[in-house]
Amino acid sequence: MPRIGLLTSGGDCQALNATMRGIVKTMINNAHEPVEIYGFRDGYQGLIYGRYDLMKPSDFSGILTRGGTILGTSRTPFKRLDTPEEDGVEKVPAMVKTYQKLRLDCLFMLGGNGSTKTANRLREEGLNVIALPKTIDNDTFGTDLTFGFTSAVEVATRCIDDIHTTASSHGRVFVIEIMGHKVGWIPLYSAVAGGADVCLIPEIPYDIANVQAAIERRMETGSRFTIVVVAEGAISKQDAALSKKEYKAKLAERTSPSIAYDLAHQIEQATGRETRVAIPGHTQRGGAPDAQDRIFASQCGVEAALGALEGEYGFMVAQRNGRMCRVPLEEVAGKLKYVDPQSDLVREARALGISFGDE
Repeated sequence: MPRIGLLTSGGDCQALNATMRGIVKTMINNAHEPVEIYGFRDGYQGLIYGRYDLMKPSDFSGILTRGGTILGTSRTPFKRLDTPEEDGVEKVPAMVKTYQKLRLDCLFMLGGNGSTKTANRLREEGLNVIALPKTIDNDTFGTDLTFGFTSAVEVATRCIDDIHTTASSHGRVFVIEIMGHKVGWIPLYSAVAGGADVCLIPEIPYDIANVQAAIERRMETGSRFTIVVVAEGAISKQDAALSKKEYKAKLAERTSPSIAYDLAHQIEQATGRETRVAIPGHTQRGGAPDAQDRIFASQCGVEAALGALEGEYGFMVAQRNGRMCRVPLEEVAGKLKYVDPQSDLVREARALGISFGDE
Protein backbone atom coordinates (compact mmCIF):
# COMPACT_ATOMS: atom_id res chain seq x y z
CA MET A 1 0.00 0.00 0.00
CA PRO A 2 1.58 3.36 -1.05
CA ARG A 3 1.80 5.79 1.86
CA ILE A 4 2.17 9.44 0.87
CA GLY A 5 2.42 12.77 2.68
CA LEU A 6 1.24 16.15 1.43
CA LEU A 7 2.17 19.60 2.69
CA THR A 8 1.84 23.17 1.42
CA SER A 9 4.57 25.54 2.53
CA GLY A 10 5.17 29.30 2.40
CA GLY A 11 2.71 31.86 1.06
CA ASP A 12 -0.63 30.60 -0.17
CA CYS A 13 -1.92 30.90 -3.72
CA GLN A 14 -4.96 30.02 -5.77
CA ALA A 15 -4.02 26.58 -7.15
CA LEU A 16 -2.65 24.63 -4.18
CA ASN A 17 -5.83 22.61 -3.76
CA ALA A 18 -6.02 21.89 -7.48
CA THR A 19 -2.47 20.53 -7.38
CA MET A 20 -3.12 18.25 -4.41
CA ARG A 21 -6.26 16.99 -6.13
CA GLY A 22 -4.14 16.14 -9.17
CA ILE A 23 -1.68 14.17 -7.04
CA VAL A 24 -4.32 12.20 -5.17
CA LYS A 25 -6.56 11.43 -8.16
CA THR A 26 -3.55 10.20 -10.13
CA MET A 27 -2.31 8.03 -7.27
CA ILE A 28 -5.73 6.48 -6.73
CA ASN A 29 -6.41 5.88 -10.42
CA ASN A 30 -3.00 4.39 -11.18
CA ALA A 31 -1.73 2.66 -8.03
CA HIS A 32 -4.10 -0.32 -8.44
CA GLU A 33 -4.24 -0.66 -4.65
CA PRO A 34 -5.42 1.53 -1.77
CA VAL A 35 -3.36 4.66 -1.08
CA GLU A 36 -2.80 5.99 2.45
CA ILE A 37 -2.75 9.78 2.45
CA TYR A 38 -1.39 11.95 5.25
CA GLY A 39 -1.98 15.69 5.10
CA PHE A 40 0.38 17.77 7.24
CA ARG A 41 -1.15 20.86 8.76
CA ASP A 42 0.43 24.28 8.28
CA GLY A 43 3.39 23.32 6.13
CA TYR A 44 6.65 22.05 7.57
CA GLN A 45 5.34 22.84 11.05
CA GLY A 46 3.00 19.88 10.71
CA LEU A 47 5.90 17.64 9.75
CA ILE A 48 8.04 18.95 12.62
CA TYR A 49 5.40 18.46 15.31
CA GLY A 50 3.56 15.47 13.86
CA ARG A 51 0.37 17.40 13.22
CA TYR A 52 -1.36 15.52 10.44
CA ASP A 53 -4.63 14.00 9.34
CA LEU A 54 -5.22 10.64 7.70
CA MET A 55 -7.20 11.79 4.70
CA LYS A 56 -9.80 10.18 2.46
CA PRO A 57 -10.08 10.50 -1.32
CA SER A 58 -13.35 12.37 -0.77
CA ASP A 59 -11.40 15.12 1.03
CA PHE A 60 -9.98 16.08 -2.37
CA SER A 61 -13.32 16.17 -4.17
CA GLY A 62 -14.72 19.56 -5.17
CA ILE A 63 -11.52 21.52 -4.48
CA LEU A 64 -10.32 22.14 -8.05
CA THR A 65 -11.81 25.63 -8.02
CA ARG A 66 -11.14 26.43 -4.37
CA GLY A 67 -8.35 28.89 -3.59
CA GLY A 68 -5.96 28.72 -0.65
CA THR A 69 -5.06 25.36 0.87
CA ILE A 70 -7.22 22.89 2.78
CA LEU A 71 -4.12 21.87 4.77
CA GLY A 72 -3.16 25.35 5.93
CA THR A 73 0.33 26.77 5.42
CA SER A 74 3.11 28.64 7.21
CA ARG A 75 6.66 29.79 6.65
CA THR A 76 9.64 27.84 7.99
CA PRO A 77 12.62 29.86 6.66
CA PHE A 78 15.44 27.74 5.30
CA LYS A 79 18.07 30.03 6.82
CA ARG A 80 16.73 29.09 10.26
CA LEU A 81 16.34 25.41 9.52
CA ASP A 82 19.19 24.42 11.84
CA THR A 83 18.05 26.81 14.57
CA PRO A 84 15.89 24.99 17.15
CA GLU A 85 12.27 26.01 17.58
CA GLU A 86 11.44 28.17 20.59
CA ASP A 87 10.62 25.03 22.58
CA GLY A 88 14.00 23.50 21.69
CA VAL A 89 12.80 21.10 19.00
CA GLU A 90 15.41 20.45 16.29
CA LYS A 91 13.56 20.93 13.02
CA VAL A 92 15.28 18.55 10.62
CA PRO A 93 15.57 15.55 12.98
CA ALA A 94 11.93 16.06 13.97
CA MET A 95 10.80 16.06 10.32
CA VAL A 96 12.79 12.91 9.58
CA LYS A 97 11.32 11.23 12.66
CA THR A 98 7.73 12.01 11.63
CA TYR A 99 8.36 10.77 8.09
CA GLN A 100 9.84 7.52 9.37
CA LYS A 101 7.17 7.04 12.02
CA LEU A 102 4.46 7.11 9.35
CA ARG A 103 6.58 4.90 7.06
CA LEU A 104 5.95 7.22 4.14
CA ASP A 105 6.96 6.19 0.65
CA CYS A 106 7.00 9.79 -0.54
CA LEU A 107 6.45 13.34 0.67
CA PHE A 108 4.92 15.76 -1.84
CA MET A 109 5.89 19.36 -1.04
CA LEU A 110 4.07 22.25 -2.70
CA GLY A 111 6.13 25.40 -2.22
CA GLY A 112 8.38 28.14 -3.57
CA ASN A 113 12.12 28.72 -3.49
CA GLY A 114 12.79 28.55 0.24
CA SER A 115 10.47 25.59 0.68
CA THR A 116 12.19 23.79 -2.18
CA LYS A 117 15.56 24.31 -0.48
CA THR A 118 14.15 22.60 2.60
CA ALA A 119 12.79 19.78 0.44
CA ASN A 120 16.25 19.30 -1.01
CA ARG A 121 17.70 19.19 2.51
CA LEU A 122 15.25 16.42 3.39
CA ARG A 123 16.31 14.58 0.23
CA GLU A 124 19.90 14.82 1.48
CA GLU A 125 18.70 13.29 4.74
CA GLY A 126 17.51 10.25 2.80
CA LEU A 127 13.79 11.00 2.45
CA ASN A 128 11.85 10.45 -0.76
CA VAL A 129 10.67 13.96 -1.65
CA ILE A 130 9.00 15.45 -4.72
CA ALA A 131 8.56 19.23 -5.00
CA LEU A 132 5.90 21.07 -6.97
CA PRO A 133 6.56 24.72 -8.00
CA LYS A 134 4.14 26.98 -6.15
CA THR A 135 4.49 30.76 -6.17
CA ILE A 136 2.49 33.66 -7.56
CA ASP A 137 5.84 35.35 -8.33
CA ASN A 138 6.79 32.82 -11.05
CA ASP A 139 10.38 33.11 -9.85
CA THR A 140 11.23 29.42 -9.32
CA PHE A 141 14.33 28.49 -11.28
CA GLY A 142 14.13 25.59 -13.71
CA THR A 143 10.50 25.96 -14.78
CA ASP A 144 8.85 28.32 -17.23
CA LEU A 145 5.72 28.51 -15.08
CA THR A 146 4.63 28.14 -11.47
CA PHE A 147 1.07 27.55 -10.33
CA GLY A 148 -0.51 30.62 -8.79
CA PHE A 149 1.15 32.99 -11.27
CA THR A 150 -1.52 33.35 -13.93
CA SER A 151 -4.27 33.79 -11.33
CA ALA A 152 -2.27 36.54 -9.61
CA VAL A 153 -1.72 38.26 -12.95
CA GLU A 154 -5.48 38.11 -13.55
CA VAL A 155 -6.19 39.80 -10.20
CA ALA A 156 -3.53 42.47 -10.76
CA THR A 157 -4.81 43.13 -14.27
CA ARG A 158 -8.39 43.56 -13.04
CA CYS A 159 -7.10 46.12 -10.55
CA ILE A 160 -5.39 48.06 -13.34
CA ASP A 161 -8.55 47.83 -15.46
CA ASP A 162 -10.68 49.23 -12.64
CA ILE A 163 -8.25 52.04 -11.92
CA HIS A 164 -8.35 53.16 -15.56
CA THR A 165 -11.88 54.51 -15.27
CA THR A 166 -11.36 56.56 -12.12
CA ALA A 167 -7.95 57.78 -13.33
CA SER A 168 -9.51 58.92 -16.59
CA SER A 169 -12.49 60.55 -14.90
CA HIS A 170 -10.35 62.68 -12.58
CA GLY A 171 -7.34 63.17 -14.82
CA ARG A 172 -4.99 61.66 -12.25
CA VAL A 173 -1.76 59.74 -12.15
CA PHE A 174 -2.21 56.41 -10.38
CA VAL A 175 0.65 54.40 -8.92
CA ILE A 176 -0.42 50.76 -8.57
CA GLU A 177 1.84 48.59 -6.41
CA ILE A 178 1.97 44.97 -7.53
CA MET A 179 3.57 42.07 -5.66
CA GLY A 180 7.17 41.29 -6.54
CA HIS A 181 9.95 41.85 -3.99
CA LYS A 182 12.84 40.42 -5.97
CA VAL A 183 11.41 39.75 -9.42
CA GLY A 184 8.97 41.55 -11.67
CA TRP A 185 6.97 38.86 -13.44
CA ILE A 186 3.52 39.84 -12.12
CA PRO A 187 4.03 43.60 -12.62
CA LEU A 188 5.38 43.06 -16.13
CA TYR A 189 2.59 40.77 -17.30
CA SER A 190 -0.19 42.78 -15.67
CA ALA A 191 1.23 46.06 -17.00
CA VAL A 192 1.06 44.74 -20.55
CA ALA A 193 -2.35 43.10 -20.04
CA GLY A 194 -3.76 46.18 -18.31
CA GLY A 195 -2.36 48.80 -20.66
CA ALA A 196 -0.14 50.56 -18.13
CA ASP A 197 2.02 53.48 -19.24
CA VAL A 198 4.97 52.91 -16.91
CA CYS A 199 6.22 49.63 -15.44
CA LEU A 200 8.96 49.60 -12.80
CA ILE A 201 10.45 46.23 -11.87
CA PRO A 202 13.45 45.15 -9.74
CA GLU A 203 15.43 43.88 -12.74
CA ILE A 204 15.45 47.30 -14.47
CA PRO A 205 16.52 50.15 -12.11
CA TYR A 206 14.68 53.35 -12.94
CA ASP A 207 15.43 57.07 -12.94
CA ILE A 208 12.61 59.22 -11.58
CA ALA A 209 13.39 61.83 -14.25
CA ASN A 210 12.54 59.26 -16.93
CA VAL A 211 9.27 58.42 -15.18
CA GLN A 212 8.45 62.11 -15.06
CA ALA A 213 9.28 62.46 -18.75
CA ALA A 214 6.96 59.57 -19.65
CA ILE A 215 4.10 61.23 -17.76
CA GLU A 216 4.75 64.59 -19.36
CA ARG A 217 4.78 63.04 -22.84
CA ARG A 218 1.29 61.73 -22.19
CA MET A 219 0.16 65.15 -20.97
CA GLU A 220 1.55 66.76 -24.13
CA THR A 221 -0.46 64.38 -26.32
CA GLY A 222 -3.66 65.20 -24.48
CA SER A 223 -3.94 62.14 -22.24
CA ARG A 224 -5.84 62.93 -19.04
CA PHE A 225 -4.25 60.22 -16.92
CA THR A 226 -1.23 57.94 -16.47
CA ILE A 227 -1.06 54.44 -15.00
CA VAL A 228 2.23 53.60 -13.27
CA VAL A 229 2.69 49.95 -12.25
CA VAL A 230 5.45 49.46 -9.69
CA ALA A 231 6.75 46.23 -8.18
CA GLU A 232 7.17 46.13 -4.40
CA GLY A 233 10.89 45.66 -4.93
CA ALA A 234 11.41 48.19 -7.73
CA ILE A 235 14.62 50.13 -7.24
CA SER A 236 16.00 53.41 -8.53
CA LYS A 237 19.34 53.62 -10.32
CA GLN A 238 20.63 55.68 -7.40
CA ASP A 239 19.68 53.00 -4.85
CA ALA A 240 20.91 50.20 -7.10
CA ALA A 241 24.38 51.74 -6.86
CA LEU A 242 24.40 51.33 -3.07
CA SER A 243 25.89 48.33 -1.34
CA LYS A 244 23.46 45.74 -0.01
CA LYS A 245 24.14 46.93 3.53
CA GLU A 246 23.65 50.61 2.62
CA TYR A 247 20.41 49.89 0.79
CA LYS A 248 19.07 47.83 3.68
CA ALA A 249 19.85 50.70 6.05
CA LYS A 250 18.06 53.15 3.76
CA LEU A 251 14.95 50.96 3.66
CA ALA A 252 14.99 50.78 7.45
CA GLU A 253 14.73 54.59 7.53
CA ARG A 254 11.71 54.71 5.23
CA THR A 255 8.78 56.46 6.90
CA SER A 256 6.19 55.81 4.18
CA PRO A 257 4.30 52.50 3.97
CA SER A 258 5.98 51.40 0.73
CA ILE A 259 7.70 52.43 -2.49
CA ALA A 260 4.37 53.29 -4.13
CA TYR A 261 3.85 56.19 -1.71
CA ASP A 262 7.40 57.44 -2.18
CA LEU A 263 6.99 57.33 -5.93
CA ALA A 264 3.59 59.02 -5.86
CA HIS A 265 5.02 61.88 -3.79
CA GLN A 266 7.96 62.29 -6.16
CA ILE A 267 5.68 62.28 -9.21
CA GLU A 268 3.27 64.83 -7.74
CA GLN A 269 6.14 67.12 -6.76
CA ALA A 270 7.80 66.84 -10.16
CA THR A 271 4.75 67.07 -12.43
CA GLY A 272 2.17 68.91 -10.37
CA ARG A 273 -0.35 66.24 -11.32
CA GLU A 274 -2.70 64.86 -8.69
CA THR A 275 -1.34 61.40 -7.89
CA ARG A 276 -2.97 58.52 -6.04
CA VAL A 277 -1.87 55.07 -4.85
CA ALA A 278 -3.68 51.75 -5.26
CA ILE A 279 -2.43 48.50 -3.72
CA PRO A 280 -4.29 45.23 -4.45
CA GLY A 281 -2.02 43.50 -1.91
CA HIS A 282 -3.01 40.02 -0.80
CA THR A 283 -6.01 39.93 -3.11
CA GLN A 284 -3.39 38.80 -5.64
CA ARG A 285 -3.08 35.55 -3.67
CA GLY A 286 -6.78 35.07 -3.13
CA GLY A 287 -9.86 33.80 -4.88
CA ALA A 288 -10.37 30.90 -7.24
CA PRO A 289 -7.62 29.78 -9.62
CA ASP A 290 -8.09 30.78 -13.24
CA ALA A 291 -8.42 28.18 -16.00
CA GLN A 292 -4.71 28.18 -16.87
CA ASP A 293 -3.73 27.63 -13.24
CA ARG A 294 -6.20 24.76 -12.90
CA ILE A 295 -4.72 23.08 -15.96
CA PHE A 296 -1.09 23.58 -14.96
CA ALA A 297 -1.72 22.60 -11.33
CA SER A 298 -3.40 19.40 -12.51
CA GLN A 299 -0.47 18.67 -14.83
CA CYS A 300 1.98 19.17 -11.96
CA GLY A 301 -0.01 16.87 -9.71
CA VAL A 302 -0.19 14.16 -12.35
CA GLU A 303 3.52 14.31 -13.20
CA ALA A 304 4.54 14.25 -9.53
CA ALA A 305 2.31 11.28 -8.75
CA LEU A 306 3.44 9.32 -11.79
CA GLY A 307 7.05 9.90 -10.74
CA ALA A 308 6.31 8.48 -7.30
CA LEU A 309 4.51 5.45 -8.75
CA GLU A 310 7.56 4.84 -10.96
CA GLY A 311 9.84 5.00 -7.91
CA GLU A 312 11.50 8.25 -8.96
CA TYR A 313 12.09 10.86 -6.25
CA GLY A 314 14.26 13.89 -5.48
CA PHE A 315 12.94 16.04 -8.30
CA MET A 316 10.83 19.13 -8.87
CA VAL A 317 8.07 19.02 -11.46
CA ALA A 318 8.62 21.68 -14.13
CA GLN A 319 7.38 22.90 -17.46
CA ARG A 320 9.96 23.77 -20.11
CA ASN A 321 9.07 24.87 -23.61
CA GLY A 322 5.52 23.69 -23.07
CA ARG A 323 6.47 20.18 -21.93
CA MET A 324 6.25 18.72 -18.44
CA CYS A 325 9.50 17.36 -17.04
CA ARG A 326 11.30 16.39 -13.84
CA VAL A 327 14.27 18.47 -12.70
CA PRO A 328 16.67 17.24 -9.97
CA LEU A 329 16.06 19.18 -6.77
CA GLU A 330 19.73 19.97 -6.27
CA GLU A 331 19.78 21.81 -9.61
CA VAL A 332 16.97 24.23 -8.76
CA ALA A 333 16.76 24.55 -4.97
CA GLY A 334 17.23 28.12 -3.78
CA LYS A 335 17.73 29.67 -7.21
CA LEU A 336 15.61 32.54 -8.52
CA LYS A 337 14.35 33.06 -12.06
CA TYR A 338 14.55 36.75 -12.94
CA VAL A 339 12.92 38.74 -15.73
CA ASP A 340 15.43 39.17 -18.53
CA PRO A 341 15.57 42.90 -19.39
CA GLN A 342 16.29 41.86 -22.99
CA SER A 343 13.37 39.41 -23.19
CA ASP A 344 10.79 39.53 -25.96
CA LEU A 345 8.02 40.74 -23.64
CA VAL A 346 10.09 43.65 -22.33
CA ARG A 347 11.07 44.59 -25.87
CA GLU A 348 7.46 44.38 -27.01
CA ALA A 349 6.25 46.40 -24.02
CA ARG A 350 8.70 49.15 -24.94
CA ALA A 351 7.40 49.08 -28.52
CA LEU A 352 3.90 49.63 -27.13
CA GLY A 353 5.18 52.77 -25.41
CA ILE A 354 5.48 51.40 -21.88
CA SER A 355 8.34 53.11 -20.05
CA PHE A 356 10.53 51.14 -17.67
CA GLY A 357 12.04 54.32 -16.30
CA ASP A 358 15.52 53.50 -17.54
CA GLU A 359 15.53 55.62 -20.70
